[in-house]
Amino acid sequence: MKRVLIFFFLFAQTICFSQKRLTLSDAVNIALKNSPGIQIAKNNVSINTLYNDYGIAGGLPSVILSGTGKEQSTNVKQELSTGQLIERNGANSNSAVTSVDAIMPIYSGGRIVDEKRRLEQVQQQSEQQLTSRGLVVASNVMLKYYDIVRQQSYAKTLLQSIDVSQQKLNIVKAQREVGLSNNADLFQSQLDLNAQKQALESQLLIIDQGKTDLLALLTLKTDSVIFIEDTIIINKELKLDSVLSNLYINPDVIAADKQIRINELLQSEMDAQRYPSVNAIGGYSYSRTQSTAGSTLFNQNLGPYVGLNFSFPIYNGSIYKKQYQVSSINTNNAKLVKDTLVIGYTALAVKTFQSYISNLRQLETQQKNYDLSIQLLDLVIKRFQVRQATIIDVKEAQQTFENAANALVNISYAAKASEIQLRKLANRLVF
Repeated sequence: MKRVLIFFFLFAQTICFSQKRLTLSDAVNIALKNSPGIQIAKNNVSINTLYNDYGIAGGLPSVILSGTGKEQSTNVKQELSTGQLIERNGANSNSAVTSVDAIMPIYSGGRIVDEKRRLEQVQQQSEQQLTSRGLVVASNVMLKYYDIVRQQSYAKTLLQSIDVSQQKLNIVKAQREVGLSNNADLFQSQLDLNAQKQALESQLLIIDQGKTDLLALLTLKTDSVIFIEDTIIINKELKLDSVLSNLYINPDVIAADKQIRINELLQSEMDAQRYPSVNAIGGYSYSRTQSTAGSTLFNQNLGPYVGLNFSFPIYNGSIYKKQYQVSSINTNNAKLVKDTLVIGYTALAVKTFQSYISNLRQLETQQKNYDLSIQLLDLVIKRFQVRQATIIDVKEAQQTFENAANALVNISYAAKASEIQLRKLANRLVF
């Protein structure tokens, strides 16, 4: 027993001092910071924020500077009303036109306003998608983190069972020295101890591989070493009504609602194409033409101008009408998608809550079973010392203890997983 305790102490000390301790809060924050999916979602928010501008929607004036220069050689033959005949081959001429033109939209049937509102909705939708992605990353990290805690609990149970096997072996050796035991009991005790040590080695491998998976979720080097020391603590106060009433703030539901609004605004934009559009135009132009032959040898115009541009669609093959009808169908589809999502999330919340309540109920009973298994194991060991119990009795008591301990941590993990899922659905995930 003393040797096993020393082994456990050295094992724990080696882990504590050679590895970096990682808390749940640290793990989630690292994952949120390093996740490529989070970075992509953030970039999408930045893109949609840049697009959310009146200029993109076409609501700001546009100013264009344009110019054209031309040099040419022509054959000129002109007969004027005065009877004069001008005829010349290879006459050189050049012209230049430069202008600054400004266009300001005045009326577009509400299309510009609707487009700006739609761009704002798209930005808000991308922000909700970022939040949703964050919830997914955080919940995945939390589940893997607590799974490692669960696997470490298995290892601790095996260590306790190994301690009992070592006690059993020592008792058999002591009894054998005074002729109260035989080689069969000795061999069986040693085999049991060796089997449990092998089981511990296999369990440590599972823990190491679980940590590798966690490091991958954190986007860290998978050969890094980390130390996790934690317990599974369950919030037992969650209420189904509270979860269901908060589904409306779930980012996926909000994003689906934003999609409905986006499609409605697209529908309005399509409808606005049927209305006239009016633009104010103005600018400053300069033109000059010079020729070595012809009726006009030099001409120059310079000055500002203002005016209105008006257009009204009369017929275009019913394109606008069909685009409006398609956008209306898309709006209905978006509503159906949201309704389906809410129904699915509601069913998931109810099922998860049922599992959560069941696990809490089982947890109370299993805690009692675990306490009884410890008492049973202690009693059987004492009876074994005075030869009132056999090796098989000890082995069965050990198995009962291991099963009870593992069942306890499994139920705790299942309850915690249900809690995480419920908080995720209600957008109330804390860590």
